Amino acid sequence: MYYSTTYLSPVGTITLASKDGHLVGIWNEGQKYHGSGLAASMTEKDDMPVFDAAKRWLDHYFAGKKPAISELPLSPIGGEFRQHVWRILCEIPYGQVITYGEIAQKVAAKLNKTTMSSQAVGGAVGHNPISIVIPCHRVVGTNGSLTGYAGGIGTKVKLLELEGVDMSRLFVPTKGTAL
Repeated sequence: MYYSTTYLSPVGTITLASKDGHLVGIWNEGQKYHGSGLAASMTEKDDMPVFDAAKRWLDHYFAGKKPAISELPLSPIGGEFRQHVWRILCEIPYGQVITYGEIAQKVAAKLNKTTMSSQAVGGAVGHNPISIVIPCHRVVGTNGSLTGYAGGIGTKVKLLELEGVDMSRLFVPTKGTAL
C-alpha cells in the first residue's frame, strides 16, 4: 500500500509518497509525471516516521542547510537504466550542476558502453520520482540552458539559487521541455 502526505514549501505544495517505510515519491504540485510508476493509488496518512524524517530533511534543505541524501530511506521506482541515472544524480554536490551529456558519459562507463544517448538520460532525469532529494534540478543543457525540469523552470531556478549555484552562465530557454 502507498501512503501520502503533503509538505508546504517555499516552492509550493509537495506530495510525499511512501511504501513499506521508504520514500517512493516527492513531487511538486502540478509536476509532470506526478505519481507515475506507482502500482496503486495513495492513501493519505500524515503520521509516519518516514514522512517525519522527510519533512525534517526538507525543512533543513529549505533553510539553506545541506542534508545528506543518505539520511532518508529512498526506494525510487524505475528500471535499471533509470536507477543508474538516479544514482549519478545523487552524486552531484550542492551548489553545482552537471550536463545531460556528462551524465550520459558516466552511465556509458558504468554499463561498459562507448556512448550513451543524452536524450535517454534526459528521459530518466525527467522521470525522477523523488525530486529535490534526488537532485534532478542540478542537471542543465550543455550550453547552460535550464531545460528539462518536470517541476517547472521557475522551481528549478529557485532551487538552484537556494543552493548558491552560480547562475551567470545559465539561462532560461525561450522554448523547450521545461516551459
